[in-house]
Amino acid sequence: QVQLVESGGGSVQPGGSLRLSCAASGLTSGDTGLAWVRPAPGKEREGVACLHFSGGSTYYGDSAEARITISKDEDKNTVYLQMNNLNPEDTAVYYCAASLPSIPCRVVIGPAGPVGIANWGKGTQVTVSS
Repeated sequence: QVQLVESGGGSVQPGGSLRLSCAASGLTSGDTGLAWVRPAPGKEREGVACLHFSGGSTYYGDSAEARITISKDEDKNTVYLQMNNLNPEDTAVYYCAASLPSIPCRVVIGPAGPVGIANWGKGTQVTVSS
């Protein structure tokens, strides 16, 4: 059974940084995309970033900017989302999600996404305020 456990959220002032972690267990295929997703105006959720777990390729959603980076530690089965220069619009619950096998990240968090999600974490709250 796949489990995704997020951590690293918190409250920061504008301009601050946070690194979110998603510890994944029970993955049976490395051909899986691990994505970070958050609520968005006008749609239920939007994909922020996605990483193909075995290959390491990355894809960023339209909402992501150069200040956001997704990475992994394969030894720890963990995916990270580094967010710098945070602003109040980044305030949200951030969810980790694992895709079904063989679905490219560009599809998982593409314009119609998030799609093809097999498992969700419970989320971690990020609050940016002064």
